[in-house]
Amino acid sequence: MFRHVFWFLGWAAVAVALALLVGQNQSSVTVFWPPYRIDLSFNLVLFVLVGLFLLLHFSLRGASSLLAMPERARRWRALQLERAAVAGVMDALSNQLAGRFVRAQTAATEALNHLHQIHEQHLPRHAQISALAHLLLAESAHALQNRELRDRHLRDAIAPAVLRTAGETREGALLRAARWAIEDRDPSAASGWLAELPQGAARRIQTLRLRLRVARMQHDALPALEMARVLAKHRAFSSDAAASVLRGLVLDAFKGARDVTQLQAVWRSLDADEQSMPELAIAAGERFRALADQDADTAARLARDVVLPAWSAYPELSPHWRSRFVKLLAWRMDVDDSAWLSRVEQMQRQVPNDPYLQYLAGQVCLQRQLWGKAAQLLTQASTGLEDADLLRQTWCGLARLAEERDDATAAQAAWKRAAQIG
Repeated sequence: MFRHVFWFLGWAAVAVALALLVGQNQSSVTVFWPPYRIDLSFNLVLFVLVGLFLLLHFSLRGASSLLAMPERARRWRALQLERAAVAGVMDALSNQLAGRFVRAQTAATEALNHLHQIHEQHLPRHAQISALAHLLLAESAHALQNRELRDRHLRDAIAPAVLRTAGETREGALLRAARWAIEDRDPSAASGWLAELPQGAARRIQTLRLRLRVARMQHDALPALEMARVLAKHRAFSSDAAASVLRGLVLDAFKGARDVTQLQAVWRSLDADEQSMPELAIAAGERFRALADQDADTAARLARDVVLPAWSAYPELSPHWRSRFVKLLAWRMDVDDSAWLSRVEQMQRQVPNDPYLQYLAGQVCLQRQLWGKAAQLLTQASTGLEDADLLRQTWCGLARLAEERDDATAAQAAWKRAAQIG
């Protein structure tokens, strides 16, 4: 509204100026053209000059418009092709998300046909839109299991021209290529695609997720564990999912250890929080027991060392984990069992009626030839144990104690009970 007021005031000022200039102007202009003399009014000359200027101005503008019509027509056609190409890419993306892969291929192909008719100078993001169309075609081809078509369009999507003008689009294409290689169960190809990423893109969460999957496929437990820690630190997983992933990777690393030295290296690579997890400590101890072919005494000591950080969490364990814990500690109790005897007795005071601790303490006493206390503890354990292996070992221990005191009847009954279990 204010603009209209200013225009009105401006025209009013022009009108006033013209009125003052030409209203009472008696001046004249004399033109000599020998032998002629022409006297003209100054106002007439002024209006003629203004008229000629306007005529010349509009004539030049008209001529310029006529000469520019071919260029304007080319620009208009380029704009229509650009709109059609963008619409084709949008249709391809919509059909791709809807699972209509054949229609997505058709729409992306039409978009590429339109882009081929547009010169790059008429479309600043020509390379980016073209790369997206190729990427959508490759994605649809992958969904339709047409690997040849997928690879051909993928090469076009990561061409050097795309790197110069649309680096992010090329990075996205490389990430998609790595995912496709993982889905094809080809970890080496996935590693190759990920290696082409620039340094900044290699640290992104999506890249780390793919590297984690590749490491797991290649059974590289330690690199996978390191990447899982980084992802957990950046909260790429929920707390429960992160704990589950880390636990699974650590267990895979334990299984991949071929000797005691490798298993020790894996255990030392864990942080304090991971070493204090009872499930991991018990699994490491059991793996030491499985690798005890050459030096069982050393393996037994190492097994007890790795479960020591988790010993304080024993009261919170379920019966299943208590059973595995006790089985591991009861293995080769003749090796350095003095310290563990005191630990077991202290834990018994915290959990007085736990049959697993009663069994473990009874086995320790049996190894140290404390017959009376061993018989008392094993008898108490025999009424509460649910694990068949531990219950069988309990009755076997009671049978040996009966033999030590020359009670053949009790020994025979205990051996019979042990044979009947399981």
